[in-house]
Amino acid sequence: MKLRRGLAGFALLALAPLAACQSSNPATDLSRIDTAQGSAENISSLSSVIDRTPNEPEAYNMRGAAYGRAGRYNEALKDFDKAIALNPRSHNAYANRALIHRYLGQNDRAMADYNQAISLNPNYDTAYIGRAEIYRLAGRSTEALADLERAIGLDTTDPRAFYRRGLLYQASGQHPYAIEDFAASISLAPDAPYGYNGRGLSYLAQGDDENAFSDFNTAIRLDDKIAESWANQALVYEKRGENAKAFKSYTRALQLDPDYAPARDGLSRTSS
Repeated sequence: MKLRRGLAGFALLALAPLAACQSSNPATDLSRIDTAQGSAENISSLSSVIDRTPNEPEAYNMRGAAYGRAGRYNEALKDFDKAIALNPRSHNAYANRALIHRYLGQNDRAMADYNQAISLNPNYDTAYIGRAEIYRLAGRSTEALADLERAIGLDTTDPRAFYRRGLLYQASGQHPYAIEDFAASISLAPDAPYGYNGRGLSYLAQGDDENAFSDFNTAIRLDDKIAESWANQALVYEKRGENAKAFKSYTRALQLDPDYAPARDGLSRTSS
């Protein structure tokens, strides 16, 4: 896929659910750390491997990934520390540890680890994608875009690269580019709801309510436990004047996430 033009006029859209679309979902990231699942059985199996080969760095890296998938971040950090101590040139261990640091709110440490991973392997797409997310969430959009362009230029097959670049284009109002990137992320991860939510919001910004509604409904079908999807669906109902249906979808969104402001605001608009 060709590289895009730079971000122009970086202003947020006046769409209530957009902030949700721009958030990062931990489950999406953790699924990219490693193929190891975070089940007790897998962790036990990897622990047995470590017992047999206590000096094998990749065993700690894999168990750290499993701990990360299970949300056991402190244990994950210890394993990644051990993997790096045993193999200081393990670029993927640095990137894995960086991701855990980010989830713990330790962005300076995460950035240092991503920088080290890139220093060890300048062609490691995962590290560019991870570092770009730190830049993006810090409002450093130009740097985020540059890292995502680099990852995509390396022919990454990671859907996050396209999804997050789509978010940057969406936030700057470049919706045709955003829609193309969200479509690319969907093609790489057709069972993940986030690309559909992102593309739906850009369709909605262009006045294409029908395609937006279809994407939001697909996101709900794929995972009906995401508040953003229900609030996005409600927004289309609201635009159509179907306030009773909108109220019901906003209510569902708030049940899933009581702190989700777009759903709370939408509920207030459609309650009468």
